[in-house]
Amino acid sequence: MSINMQNDPELSGKYLGTISQDFVRVSDTLKEASYQIRTAGFDFPIFAICKEAQPVGQLLLDQKMNGTAWNYFASFLDEFLQRGLVTADKKEDFEAAYKDPDEFCCLFVIDEQFTNFVFIPYPED
Repeated sequence: MSINMQNDPELSGKYLGTISQDFVRVSDTLKEASYQIRTAGFDFPIFAICKEAQPVGQLLLDQKMNGTAWNYFASFLDEFLQRGLVTADKKEDFEAAYKDPDEFCCLFVIDEQFTNFVFIPYPED
């Protein structure tokens, strides 16, 4: 599984439409969850999104119950390190690339042949 921290052109065409449509509907929930994760003492909230069940994070929003294209799982950097999704030698790179969690949502897109981090700005209030 290759992971990079850049907004990938492949992401734009195939995924950005459904992610953006969902994000408008779920952004308030994700922003609140990000705040709660940080308040609980965990840095670098990450929301894994996928269309199938997967083991990363805790299910936050179920696509069937919420009418979204994706399932949303709440997690944070330490779990990604423990699972080897971010290797110890890449931790500093991840932290440097991570955007302000009050302004951006860190999504970890998981699809059949594609996994990637993407940062999406929360809508202005």
